[in-house]
Amino acid sequence: MKLFLQVFIILALSCSVVLGDEYRDVTTISLKKDEQKKILVKYGDITKLFKFNWTLYKNEGLIIHRSYDRIVAQNILYLRRKNQSFRLELRPRGAGHYNAAYMLVKFKEFKYETREAVFELFLFDKNKQVILKHLKNS
Repeated sequence: MKLFLQVFIILALSCSVVLGDEYRDVTTISLKKDEQKKILVKYGDITKLFKFNWTLYKNEGLIIHRSYDRIVAQNILYLRRKNQSFRLELRPRGAGHYNAAYMLVKFKEFKYETREAVFELFLFDKNKQVILKHLKNS
């Protein structure tokens, strides 16, 4: 029984690694209040600009303002709740693009001493067609 349990755990962990999302790039950034992060997204001959910043941190909730491809949105991200992140599809879904490239922006921590929010940006692009270029914060 013990051997069966060990084999089962090894197989379960192996499947989770194989079947999990394959992030091509993981970047950690820190932003102060109203500091804007700009990222150029390039695929094919198309270039788009993704911008986001945060304006308020209250009751462990961080208000995010973002814009991409003429779509402006606002999110509230929490550290210890389900909504720690938002997903941004980088290219439109079309024929042959079942696994569309996307970026996941996750609120990781808030540094009280410097009043900075720390984010992790995960790029999922199975076909390796998207290039991200981080521009200087403004």
